[in-house]
Amino acid sequence: MAQKPSIPKGTRDFSPIEVSKRTYIMNTIKAQFEKFGFQPIETPSFENSDTLMGKYGEEGDRLIFKILNSGDFLKKADQEAYKNSDSLKLTPSISEKALRYDLTVPFARYVVQHQSEVEFPFKRYQIQPVWRADRPQRGRFREFFQCDADVVGSNSLWQEVEFIQLYDEVFTGLNLKGVTIKLNNRKVLSGFAEVIGEQDKLIDFTVALDKLDKIGEEGVKKEMLEKGISLEALKNIQPIFGLKGSFGEKVAVLKGILSNSEIGMKGVEELEFIQNVISEMPLKSAILDLDVTLARGLNYYTGAIFEVAPPATVKMGSIGGGGRYDDLTGIFGLKDMSGVGISFGLDRIYLVLEELDLFPDTVTANTKVLFINFGEKEALYGLKAVQKLRDAGIAAEIYPDAAKMKKQMNYANRREIPFVVLAGEEEINNQVYGLKDMVSGDQEKIALDAMIERLK
Repeated sequence: MAQKPSIPKGTRDFSPIEVSKRTYIMNTIKAQFEKFGFQPIETPSFENSDTLMGKYGEEGDRLIFKILNSGDFLKKADQEAYKNSDSLKLTPSISEKALRYDLTVPFARYVVQHQSEVEFPFKRYQIQPVWRADRPQRGRFREFFQCDADVVGSNSLWQEVEFIQLYDEVFTGLNLKGVTIKLNNRKVLSGFAEVIGEQDKLIDFTVALDKLDKIGEEGVKKEMLEKGISLEALKNIQPIFGLKGSFGEKVAVLKGILSNSEIGMKGVEELEFIQNVISEMPLKSAILDLDVTLARGLNYYTGAIFEVAPPATVKMGSIGGGGRYDDLTGIFGLKDMSGVGISFGLDRIYLVLEELDLFPDTVTANTKVLFINFGEKEALYGLKAVQKLRDAGIAAEIYPDAAKMKKQMNYANRREIPFVVLAGEEEINNQVYGLKDMVSGDQEKIALDAMIERLK
C-alpha cells in the first residue's frame, strides 16, 4: 500500500497564488532596503553548532534544530553519555552542525569573518528562511522567512530614526495603514530597576512588566512580589503602570521617575532625540508610540527596542521588531562593534494583508492569453504568435495537447486566464486570430499586431 504523503508539523507547501503574494511582500521590503542603502548578503542554511549554541539563552538553544553527523555518527559518540541517556552531553559528539535559528547571529559571524572586506558602518539586509523547533500555532511556524536589516559600526541615533522611517515606508508601500511602531530603551528599564534598588532583579522586573497588557497591573505586581521585589519599591514606579498620553507626555513622566538614575535619564534623552527628529518629518502611515513595558531581546539589546503591532482591528502578535546591541560581534572576538537592526515578520504580515484584503489584484496575475490547440499545423501557427506576445512582455501559452475544445476552455476558466485565442484553417489562411474575452464572452478576428496592442 502506498504511503500517504505528508509534511512535518510547522512547515507548509505554498500554492502559486501564495508564492506570488509572498514574493510581493518580499519585493516591497527589498525595494525599501535598497532605497535606504542596505546591501544584500546570504549565509548558509546551517552553521557549525558552536556558532549558534549559547547565543540565544537556554530556551533558544532548546529550539535549535541539530543535524546528525553524516555516516556512522554513533561511532564517535560519547559512549558514557550514550549509556546514561544524557542527551545534553551526547549531542555535541553526534551533531556538529545545526540549522540557523535566526539571521542575526550568522550576520555577526559574517561580519567578524569578513571584517577586512566590508566597509564600516556596514549596512546589510538578508531575506532567508530560518528554523525553530517551536510549537506551531497561528502565525508561528518551524520554518519561516526572516527579512532583516542591520547597521554595524555606528553608535549614531540617526540609525534608529532611519529604521523607524524604513518601517513606515514598507508598510505604506504595502498599503497597511495604522501600524504602531512601539519604542522603548533598555537604559530606561535599567533605570527603573535602579530607582527601586533592585538592579540584580532587572530581568525578573522587565519580564513581569512585559506582561502588563496580558495580566493587568495587579497580575504584574503579584509576579514582581513573588520574585522578591518589595511593595515599597513598586510604589516608587507606580506611575508607569497607568502611563498614557502622547509620546512627549510619557517622556515627561519618565523624567520625573528617573531623575535620580543616570542610566535611566540617558535612555530618556535617546528616546526624546528620536521623537524630536520624527516630529520634524512626520511618518506617512505608521504611528510612533512610547511603550515602557516593551522588553524584548533583553539578553542582547542595550539601547532602543522596537516592536511593530498591526492595526488595532487585527488580532495578531507583532509583525516586526528589533533594537540596538552594543557588542553582538564580541561573541566572535570583534569587540566594541555597536549595531542596530530590525526584522519584518513575513508570515504574519501575509496573514494581516490577507485578513484586510490588501493584496492588489495584479499580484496574482498569471497567463493573460491561452492559445487553443487544434492540431499540429494550428499549434505551430499559434506558437509563432505566442513568441511575439512574450517578446512584447505579455504572458502567453499554448495548450500542450489537441484535446477537446471544452476541456481546453475549462482549463482557461479554472486558471482564470482572461483571454483565449482560437485559430483554425480559416484564421491561418487570412493571417488573423480569433480572440475571445473569457469574462464578457466577446469574440473578434484580429491581426497579430493589433492583438499585441490590445493585450498590453
